[in-house]
Amino acid sequence: MYKRERDENILIEYLEELFEEPQAQAMIKGSDAYSGINGRVTFYATPKGVLVGVEAVGFPQKAACESEFLGFHIHEGASCTGNASDPFANAGTHYNPGNCAHPAHAGDLPVLLVNKGQVFMVFLTDNFAIRDIVGKTVVIHSMADDYMSQPAGNSGSKIACGEIVRVR
Repeated sequence: MYKRERDENILIEYLEELFEEPQAQAMIKGSDAYSGINGRVTFYATPKGVLVGVEAVGFPQKAACESEFLGFHIHEGASCTGNASDPFANAGTHYNPGNCAHPAHAGDLPVLLVNKGQVFMVFLTDNFAIRDIVGKTVVIHSMADDYMSQPAGNSGSKIACGEIVRVR
């Protein structure tokens, strides 16, 4: 019983954290081809790691039996700018300070599940500290990360991006 109570207290602490102002955030905007996408990724420091919250809307709805999962990563670049063939080219590649193989990059995050055009997810990671990611970007891709293909999981083109900035 003690372990369960302790685990429930930790969950409550994490949920309370979500009602505070985050230490860092990224405002998500879609590319011209996905201009309806917008949202926010928030980052909260906790004793167990970084609590990441994702909320975004405006994703195209897929047909029945098509995957609703999208790749989601922290990239090493500082800018959500690019060119005609890659609107977020300057977001760079996956954040990978340890030079690890995919999917062990510090910037490899869980795939997003799109539900009726929207995403909401919260998870905890100890792959980075907030000070490590401020000035980098978060990127949403057009397909699910397969967690195998090198170097980046075959997750398709970049459809949305946000620059990570310190809030407090």
